[in-house]
Amino acid sequence: MTLPTTHFWTWQNFSIRYQTAGTQGPPLLLIHGFGAHSDHWRKNLPDLGRSHRVYAIDLIGYGQSAKPTPGAPINYTFETWGQQVIDFCREIIGEPGFFVGNSIGCIVAMQAATMAPSQVLGLVVLDCSLRLLHDRKRATLPWYRSAPTPLIQAILNYKPIGKFFFSRLAKPKTLKNILRQAYGRKEAVTNELIELLLTPARDPAAVDVFVAFISYSQGPLPEDLLPQLSCPVLMLWGEADPWEPIQLGRELSKYEVVEQFMPLEGVGHCPQDEAPELVNSLITEWVQRKAATSLIKS
Repeated sequence: MTLPTTHFWTWQNFSIRYQTAGTQGPPLLLIHGFGAHSDHWRKNLPDLGRSHRVYAIDLIGYGQSAKPTPGAPINYTFETWGQQVIDFCREIIGEPGFFVGNSIGCIVAMQAATMAPSQVLGLVVLDCSLRLLHDRKRATLPWYRSAPTPLIQAILNYKPIGKFFFSRLAKPKTLKNILRQAYGRKEAVTNELIELLLTPARDPAAVDVFVAFISYSQGPLPEDLLPQLSCPVLMLWGEADPWEPIQLGRELSKYEVVEQFMPLEGVGHCPQDEAPELVNSLITEWVQRKAATSLIKS
């Protein structure tokens, strides 16, 4: 088993943390979800590193990466994060690779694959964020369901209120309750997990990033990006995900680039952390098959 090592990379004059494992095989880039960071892949890096060169990145604004004030000069959008992972692929990985995302990390991976198709050999999507609070999705709802969202966003953008709300969320008991709702396998919500997610949240700059993202109701939806992709896609989806319901996830599998849609029984929103023994083997098998096919074609 290859133990991960931590590194830092300078991107647009900001410090970006990433972790690596493995020294050979097709490169994998692991992209975390909202509020998480590369440690959310701690159960995947060593195992995947047996047969791949694996990289897990902290998106700017998260984990141990820099958290610049929103808009000066970084906007926390999928275009920003897409460019970050494209540049990482070019400068650090040094060749095209397979991207593996969870939640909003899936949108980041798709965005990058539309911006620089030659850098992405394939995507593995774990419970993709459906962006149900997006402006275009709220426009289809009755007014009484869609009206509160902009008001709440405006209230949270008032700094003292946003800071207070974030401070309430960033407490072990609150976070534990939230994660126990999101995880199908409740036993995976450990004190270790709570602490690793809360540590970066104690950075005073984290609250501005949090408010900036929950106020972000524009940008791409997965159904915008999937038709633009030229690389193959494997979708893994927890059947017990309460945030991104599997029946809506299945709708995404109708796009031509999606080769397989695999439900994971009893698993919630974060399959890589809840069921690494399933996810690691499914990723390895699919990536090795795709890599072999690419080699034959070339």
